[in-house]
Amino acid sequence: MSKLKLTGKQIRAIGYEEGPVVSVAMHTMCTHFKHHTEEEALQILKEVLAAPENYITDEVLHKIAEKLIEPAEEITTEIPLNVTGVAYNVFGAKHIEEGALLQMQTAAKLPVAVAGALMPDAHQGYGLPIGGVLATNNAIIPYAVGVDIGCRMCLSIFAIEPDELKKREAWFQRELVANTLFGAGREFSKLEVFSEPSSVEVLDRKEFNEISFLSNLQSKAMKQLGSSGSGNHFVEFGKVEITDADNAMNLPVGDYVGLLTHSGSRGLGANIANHYTQIAMQKTVLPKEAKHLAWLGLDTQEGMEYWLAMNLAGDYASACHHTIHAKIAKAIGEKPIARVENHHNFAWKEMWEGKEVIVHRKGATPAGKDVLGIIPGSMTAPGFIVKGKGETAALNSASHGAGRKMSRSKALANITHEALKKELKDHGVKLIGGGLDEAPFAYKDINEVMQSQTALVDVLGKFYPAIVQMDGTDPRKFRKRRDEVTGE
Repeated sequence: MSKLKLTGKQIRAIGYEEGPVVSVAMHTMCTHFKHHTEEEALQILKEVLAAPENYITDEVLHKIAEKLIEPAEEITTEIPLNVTGVAYNVFGAKHIEEGALLQMQTAAKLPVAVAGALMPDAHQGYGLPIGGVLATNNAIIPYAVGVDIGCRMCLSIFAIEPDELKKREAWFQRELVANTLFGAGREFSKLEVFSEPSSVEVLDRKEFNEISFLSNLQSKAMKQLGSSGSGNHFVEFGKVEITDADNAMNLPVGDYVGLLTHSGSRGLGANIANHYTQIAMQKTVLPKEAKHLAWLGLDTQEGMEYWLAMNLAGDYASACHHTIHAKIAKAIGEKPIARVENHHNFAWKEMWEGKEVIVHRKGATPAGKDVLGIIPGSMTAPGFIVKGKGETAALNSASHGAGRKMSRSKALANITHEALKKELKDHGVKLIGGGLDEAPFAYKDINEVMQSQTALVDVLGKFYPAIVQMDGTDPRKFRKRRDEVTGE
């Protein structure tokens, strides 16, 4: 007999209101009534909903009943913003649009804000601007982390002459396509066996059982492990140029072949972000201009649940990258001689002026003292391998890329296929997939961005794209999806 599977939509359809009770009901039924039919399970839920007081002493169903008869939330009054925001530094202000500056001003006025910074690649997003860094006191803001939790960069460096990328372009392209999967909602038909068992360990994490909301996401995570999303996510081969002889990777100055990936936690992270943002907005009511900055206290059940789920999603994003790199390395018959990786949509517990704070980096690269990272440019512009300087004025952060100067819709309206083809040809780049919304013209000049943050990072080398694969789906087709992210 197949195991019971219920969705939140089914549970809400029989009268359950949106909120934690839905995920508790889903988890309880799928765990303790897994051999019942959907009709039988829904009938039980209807009976509990009709008279929850009759099930308070039930060994299993009491969890649902308790949620149904919980008193109304005490926090219903709108929390005002501070008149004056905390101080924050802006790097590369001339490159940053007004909308992002205004969003950072609003974030700085949150009662829980402690410090902030804005990176030179910043542009407007939801809640905290992309490129925004915000430290808070005992509070986690789901939309200051972002929808694509744990989105990250990963670079494997191989002892291969870069000329091989042109000499055997068709072969490298074939292996790239054969060992990757792109697209919103895309899944593998089955979980494959990979050479690095550590990549799949995340699928057995206890959080999937201990946090009821996550139980129904485990299957999706399994099917999407080793895949990439849409938008600005990519997997690409290119030339690595190491220029600093005193690098932590212990690589001689010279040229190598690199495999660079950019993607995040797929449907797992997107669902976590949307779920806990809704809870935060119900519990922390803020003025309209700040509503997406609603927070959860880390001393609350929901706040700790999000913290654990966020860390799970971050580890899952890392496992996705490691899986991709393991598959492609095996396909080309090479082992990497060095690896650099970092994530940029996340929150960390760090010390600030002698006190532990929560540092949110939404589209910002950790750049603590001697911390390694990769800051990409575009499909034709170089990326930079960097070492952090630990600049406290930037909360130990740097940009996560060049940053957009055109929205997706503006790029689609103003960039032509002919212009993109010429740009690719001029730079000798082979593009697989990719759309006009991701054309190099839609991004800021990465060299200007890097010039604006010389105080934040040292450059150890560069990565020049050669064979680039992206999703290529028209963004208008996935713009309204809530269970998948388009890149940021």
